[in-house]
Amino acid sequence: MPLAISPGRTYPHVVQLLADLKIEHDLIEKVLSSFRTFVNLRVHGEGNPADAAGFLAFFRGYASGFHHEREEDVLFPALIAQGELPKDTGPIPALIAQHHSIAATLAELAPLLSAESHSAEERGRLLDLAIRYSRALWAHIDAENSVLLPEAENRLRRVNVLELQCRAATSEETAARDAGTRLVSLYPPTDDPEAVRGEGCVVCPSFGVDCDGVEREWWNEYEWEEFPDHL
Repeated sequence: MPLAISPGRTYPHVVQLLADLKIEHDLIEKVLSSFRTFVNLRVHGEGNPADAAGFLAFFRGYASGFHHEREEDVLFPALIAQGELPKDTGPIPALIAQHHSIAATLAELAPLLSAESHSAEERGRLLDLAIRYSRALWAHIDAENSVLLPEAENRLRRVNVLELQCRAATSEETAARDAGTRLVSLYPPTDDPEAVRGEGCVVCPSFGVDCDGVEREWWNEYEWEEFPDHL
């Protein structure tokens, strides 16, 4: 049965919600690459310090706010309650822990990012934190795109969950998204050739640490019967 519907909210089809999350991932990736361009400029005393506020608004209000909230408050509870996934072990608590870790890195980064000038030590710290933040979020997105979202679609479809209770973005969250889009046009995205990108659980920071992967942690006999379809 679908999750209970409350008045005043939007109720996208599960497939549409998952597609929207993927589109949001694409935007977050672009803003991350633009953010790296901005930081590279700032450590050389260039770029507009005022634009730090736009990046922080995007990552706090849109990426960690609206986007991660719908994963944690909508998708993950449905997978636990109706998809019969474990709450305290496996990919879901691992992904939530990553959300918290990524947010903590951003909190550490924010004062340096907002400063109008930096000492040599602060410039090095700013760059190190920006690299850590962007690479962690890229790896997290790769794991969700290649494992979480397709697995969620398969499992929720199997248990006939077709709709999920979901809210629209607030005006503040929409403004944060628009700020990120504007900054991408101001700061052309920069590639990071040393960032580890890829598909599957092997790219997930939690794999082998506090999660042994979707096949070991999630799959039941039905998933294994459908193994050829996963390949």
